[in-house]
Amino acid sequence: MSTDTSTLQKTALEFKSTSLNVPVLMLLTDNLGQLEHQLKEKIAQAPEFFKHSPLLVDLQAINERELTVDINELINLLRKNHFLPMGIRAGNEEQNKCAIEMHIPVHSKHVNISSDASPKKPEQIKQPTPPEEEKQAIENKFISHPIRSGQRIYARGDLIITAAVSAGAEIMAEGNIHVYGTLRGRALAGVQGNTESRIFCSDLQAELISIAGNYKVSDEIEDSNHNHPVQIFLQDQALIIKSI
Repeated sequence: MSTDTSTLQKTALEFKSTSLNVPVLMLLTDNLGQLEHQLKEKIAQAPEFFKHSPLLVDLQAINERELTVDINELINLLRKNHFLPMGIRAGNEEQNKCAIEMHIPVHSKHVNISSDASPKKPEQIKQPTPPEEEKQAIENKFISHPIRSGQRIYARGDLIITAAVSAGAEIMAEGNIHVYGTLRGRALAGVQGNTESRIFCSDLQAELISIAGNYKVSDEIEDSNHNHPVQIFLQDQALIIKSI
């Protein structure tokens, strides 16, 4: 049987750098029972959002406190609750070894999973307050095209979208979210706990809205707020939806 040389010479694959944005689980305790209890509480608030969600586990806090956690049990616990752990960060030698044995990637504690694959300079990683021009480039995100079903967008600052967000899409920001179009899907602002974050949209039809972990699903949103331009903010641990 002869081999077609021209077929073999065709490019079959290529590697590219890209941005990958996933939720980060900051582990603050070695008590897996307590962890699972609080995970279940979060999942109950938005089951469809968390189901089959990729997750990066950050171990820096527990290692700084010299706490110990069984990586095998932790990963199995997360999988049992329908998370898809895709890596650990800031682990010690033993934790990293265990993760590799479970085919879980290991990231250094300074690597940001939402960054480009090329390594960053130490000063870019460690600076808590980067120069204004760098801050704008890194933190705020502007998108002018529609966000389609199944897409997941994450911004480390404000997220500004001048098009529609489809049902089944997920948009998340550590700061504010602005959608100058129809907002369907799920929108989560202040995902790192910023209670001052807000959501602004021209047409509210969302499946789920959240600020700093406080959720409302579509059924809990009053009919008078649907299909209208609104702003959403947190007041006394309650989500307030107000017409613009």
